[in-house]
Amino acid sequence: MHFRLLSFNIHKGIGGIDRRYDLGRVVETINFYEPDVVLLQEVDEEVPRSSHHRQAELLADAIKLPHVAFQRNVRLKVGHYGNAILSRYPLTEAFDIDLTLPPKKCRGALVTRLSMPVGELAKSIILANVHLGLAGFERQIQLRRLLATECLNVARKRTPLIIAGDYNDVWGSLGRRVMDGAGFTAATGAIRTFPAAMPLRSLDRVFYRGDLKPLRAFAGHTQIAKRASDHLPIIVEFEFTRK
Repeated sequence: MHFRLLSFNIHKGIGGIDRRYDLGRVVETINFYEPDVVLLQEVDEEVPRSSHHRQAELLADAIKLPHVAFQRNVRLKVGHYGNAILSRYPLTEAFDIDLTLPPKKCRGALVTRLSMPVGELAKSIILANVHLGLAGFERQIQLRRLLATECLNVARKRTPLIIAGDYNDVWGSLGRRVMDGAGFTAATGAIRTFPAAMPLRSLDRVFYRGDLKPLRAFAGHTQIAKRASDHLPIIVEFEFTRK
């Protein structure tokens, strides 16, 4: 069995070119790729700039992925924004991991365990949705802190585990410096996703470990995707390597 994962920094639904709020463009972009699991960053909740929408819930309803987890990373004067995971399959656990390094901006990882039916069995996958900092040293510390958390440490080496999101990895060095040594493999490589209108940087990445194999990885380049956010979505199709 295979499944499709999509990771997308939606920039609160504000277009990267016209700076206009339009969550419908995000919905259209995600729906076009028909994912089974969606990891979103910069998701607003009750913020004036996005019409006080609870975006995680609205998106889940619009793209018909009924299982939702949301992490409030940044508190604003009114509302919050953070990470969200939407899934076709049940999310059995959710952990809110604080990756903030004061005085830097608040950052976090949302970790969930997903239960996916495979024949008569259920496969468990651990998902971590990250939005890392802007400084190189900050990103390395944040990833190492995440990898040391109990919710990831309890996973066996063959347990499917995916860490995806906006790594802000301008130079593409986190794989070599952190992830390789922890047994992870890049599913996406240097796929350019930022800025969306004319992508030059591979800021959004997907790493995996365990009984998984990526079949295909690509960025979403539809015209609506280029206008929906300042990032393009990144899509990976996985299959299980062990029944």
